[in-house]
Amino acid sequence: MKASDLEQRILKQSLLCTVMIAALGIVVGILSGSLAIIFDGMFSALDSAMCGLSLLVTRLLQQETNRRFQHGFWHIEPLVLVFNGSVLAVLCAYAFINAVKGLLDGGHELEFGWGVFYAIVVASFCFFMFFRERRVNRAIESELIALDVKSWLMSACISAALLVAFSLAWLLERVGHGHLTPYIDPGVLALLTLALIPMPIGTVIGAIKEVLLITPPELEHELRDLMRQLTADYGFIKHSHYATRIGRGLFVEVHIVLPETMEHAGVRQLDQIRERISRAIGEAGPDRWLTVAFTRDPRWL
Repeated sequence: MKASDLEQRILKQSLLCTVMIAALGIVVGILSGSLAIIFDGMFSALDSAMCGLSLLVTRLLQQETNRRFQHGFWHIEPLVLVFNGSVLAVLCAYAFINAVKGLLDGGHELEFGWGVFYAIVVASFCFFMFFRERRVNRAIESELIALDVKSWLMSACISAALLVAFSLAWLLERVGHGHLTPYIDPGVLALLTLALIPMPIGTVIGAIKEVLLITPPELEHELRDLMRQLTADYGFIKHSHYATRIGRGLFVEVHIVLPETMEHAGVRQLDQIRERISRAIGEAGPDRWLTVAFTRDPRWL
């Protein structure tokens, strides 16, 4: 199966599962009176919308370039990552504010039986989806699936923390400290949101760098070392390179000023230099745009 087809299939399955988890979380949250469970359900509902958007992007990325989008649709992928990560970060911030308000208001009672049931079922399923998608994504290395993997991990951590918290609340009631249980739910929600918010923020920062066409440092160092080696081998007078990564697209331009001894170099020799550059950069395929230009006049750099 092609990587793009597998990517779409994984996202479709994730979308269906996320919708079911969201519905379960919202219903159980209302029945149990737990803000943390409602947050988990809303997180999953929002995540399902983001997953649907990611699925739409994967289909768009498979389309051929046209006269309006001559460089393809790679730039859409980081834009989606910025949007998805920003929305998740805002949701976490909003939930944290509500949790603090709940603590200041003295907390609230909730039905722990429903909460424990929900936490066990959802945590187990979310961890299963996390490990499954992470294993599949090792082969196809999709940024969109990588974000979905993070979402499943976040959901799994939320549910696991809920299980621990509700178990602790049940224990407090049994040992005569039931007056503390109203603070368990908002307290857990506050801790969860503080722990989770760095994950979507990290995704947003990385995607913004791609939107702004910031060259990854490792790619710059790789090209710099490569051109130094080629200059030593062929005696180039001058050279320049420009590179960036946008989503899954890799864009590289190399401009070389040839020495006088290579003024009459044949196409075959120049193609050999292009081949060395191509092999060194790697990632050959439809997602890589490589341009290597030769000249004798430095003003064309």
